[in-house]
Amino acid sequence: MEASRWILSLLAVAAGVQAGLCAAERSPAEADALAQRVLARALIVDTHADTIEWLMQDRCRLDDPACSCMISIPKMRQGHLGAEFFSIWVSTTLPSREYVPRTVEEFEAVHQQVERFPYDLGLATTADEIVRLHEQGKIAILMGVEGGHAIGDNLLVLGAYYRLGARYMTLTHTAHTSWADSSKGKPRSNGLTDFGRSVVREMNRLGMMVDISHVSDKTFADALAVTRAPLIASHSSCRALAHHSRNMTDDMISALAKNGGVIQINFYSPFIDDDFASALRKLEPKMDAEVAAARKAREGKPFTHEDEVLIRKRYAPQLPVVTMERIADHIDHAVKVGGVDHVGLGSDFDGVDFIPRGMEDASKLPDLVRELARRGYSEDDMVKILGGNILRVMRQVEEVSRKIPSEK
Repeated sequence: MEASRWILSLLAVAAGVQAGLCAAERSPAEADALAQRVLARALIVDTHADTIEWLMQDRCRLDDPACSCMISIPKMRQGHLGAEFFSIWVSTTLPSREYVPRTVEEFEAVHQQVERFPYDLGLATTADEIVRLHEQGKIAILMGVEGGHAIGDNLLVLGAYYRLGARYMTLTHTAHTSWADSSKGKPRSNGLTDFGRSVVREMNRLGMMVDISHVSDKTFADALAVTRAPLIASHSSCRALAHHSRNMTDDMISALAKNGGVIQINFYSPFIDDDFASALRKLEPKMDAEVAAARKAREGKPFTHEDEVLIRKRYAPQLPVVTMERIADHIDHAVKVGGVDHVGLGSDFDGVDFIPRGMEDASKLPDLVRELARRGYSEDDMVKILGGNILRVMRQVEEVSRKIPSEK
């Protein structure tokens, strides 16, 4: 009997370590004190924001305190955000001949923003550069290509994007590429084709993180089988809590953790709350009709993704309220399944129309830190989740890249 009690006690301790949680919640005062220590120490890294699209449309200025974007320099400062990955995204609805030139335009736009605000921003391409910029009091700006369609089925273009600063690429967006299946739609390639596998291998060689957000479950499995470096999900949440194909199953989270990778939790309300997603589906026919009418009224003038987002946002009062605590629920679940070393933040700021109450923009990140502190996370574990884990993955990807050429 004594041995049985000892075994049960050991299992309970192991479960607590795996979850990264303390035995009891903290009081608001205790949580606030701990959060302040964490914010002073942590290097917060967000791996996905679509802000560059809004900036290119001249809808806001990055230095404007009243900027309507979720990401701005004042909001990042207030939110203690140390590094932001700007998404380099072009719509899959464009003619394929426009993918590469439009992608290059977005790279150039990011570089211009960094050059425009040199006292606040710095371009980073390695984990060490992120840390160095943080120590200088600057916000590190990085780039990730969202959607493998952007390379135009050409590995030389992939290499060019790396040299322009891309440090991850999402293998697909919301449509299949010729070489990889997306999570949306009926499978076409049954995962990765041979060329798709060569894309993953080339990303390993370059030192570019392989991002499996947006891909089908089979594409994820194929990428996992090919890669020599840890994978990331730059902006995905947990399917066990919100049944969306963009989210990861528990088996996928476990496999990603064994690979050494990290799931960066997405903040988008339909991806984290099933009730919200259900209500949104009922409203979408009306939204789509309004978007179609607005597009037609433009009479051939550009109608952008940002125009659509602004229309859809007007329907927010008709939808259930999702609060910031739901983001913490997904962090809890991912930590429970994959371990605290394999979870991070991938907000999807400025790429989504509906965001939880209490997480309206980057300035609100300290409230999430306080919520994690309240739930019992240790200081060290919060530092990992807020940015330490993705920095570790970046370093591992860089190390794999250094080893591959020497083996040729």
